[in-house]
Amino acid sequence: MEKYFLSTPTVASVKEVAYVSTFPPKKCGIATFTSDLVNSISQLKSLKAQKIISIDGGRLLETGDESSGYKIGRDFVEDYVLMADFINHSSVNVVNIQHEFGIFGGESGEYICSFLDKLKRPVATTLHTVLPNFENKTKEVFNRVVERSTNLIVLNETTRELVKGYGVPSKKIKVIPHGCPDLPMVSSEKVKPALGLKNKVVLSTFGLLSKGKGIEYVIQALPEIIKRESRIVYNVIGVTHPQVKRSEGENYRNTLLKMAENLGVSGHVKFINRFLSKPELYNYLQATDVYLTPYPSPNQVSSGTLSYALAAGKAVVSTPYLHAKEALDEGRGMLCKFNDSASIAEKVTEIIENKSLRRSLEQNAYNYSRKFTWPLVAKKYLALFNELSKQSAMEEQSFAV
Repeated sequence: MEKYFLSTPTVASVKEVAYVSTFPPKKCGIATFTSDLVNSISQLKSLKAQKIISIDGGRLLETGDESSGYKIGRDFVEDYVLMADFINHSSVNVVNIQHEFGIFGGESGEYICSFLDKLKRPVATTLHTVLPNFENKTKEVFNRVVERSTNLIVLNETTRELVKGYGVPSKKIKVIPHGCPDLPMVSSEKVKPALGLKNKVVLSTFGLLSKGKGIEYVIQALPEIIKRESRIVYNVIGVTHPQVKRSEGENYRNTLLKMAENLGVSGHVKFINRFLSKPELYNYLQATDVYLTPYPSPNQVSSGTLSYALAAGKAVVSTPYLHAKEALDEGRGMLCKFNDSASIAEKVTEIIENKSLRRSLEQNAYNYSRKFTWPLVAKKYLALFNELSKQSAMEEQSFAV
């Protein structure tokens, strides 16, 4: 393990943290996560400063106005090295990397390793993607990130076991759940009228649209569901993922629209093609009767949309990807089969027709989510940052003697 040399005074608690991540106005799940984390830690009023180092299409950092933030040009490896050197000569105590392979430059996001190689600060890396079996290059990058990180933050116990399976010591891994808003639990019937959904039975899915969402299987399930409940409205909330839109345009959305038309359910599917403000998103969630995450990949270890649905106390139907299997266990939701519209129809109908089941799922989901509201998650991150800062200060003292 590399020793860290800090130029700041020896202190027991962290004063400044730098976050390396995508960040708003970029529209992606990692950017939203980091923004929520930074804002929640800010509310604790324990840090002198938080620096955002956003992964961007532009070049390097803006050195004038710190409020405008700092940037790494995603596809310029020299920017990663220069930014690490900048942090080494700054008053930053701890660095938090929000890691997702696709947001960094190079093959499998390997440029972040150049940043880590140069950096002389303790690093807490939040792992948003861990697979049971990585491809060769991805595994190489993963191993380098693991080796050069002081601690690894995983979002659930399932991911902890996956990371341990790669030979990472347990003490290096910290479980801090994906945060969620601290929402009140309210009846969907109270919220529906303001959204034009009065007397409707509302199904919802939200997030950036792409083929990996499995929304087609819900649309294919609608004819069977509507036979039992004619008041169904399925809200598909969110814009097309920017990277998908650049390469494919609106092909996926148009395919879904055509599918709904061919199945005769167009009047029951509403595409809300906007990036909603958080208050508006919360209203749509609270107006939902059944929330769906029909993702086709079994290896997804984190879903922010699922966390938000639990925070709103929603009955959830989901495919059994890794995060969902853990989060919806013990009566907190219902699992359907992968890529199976009949299974989706069966589970949704069961919830709609069985009110006591629905109330039980809602209450269990809401109770579970109270453990990972953003204020609680922020405290866990801050405690880890303090621990890393303290360890580094002790190392600095030992080298000074």
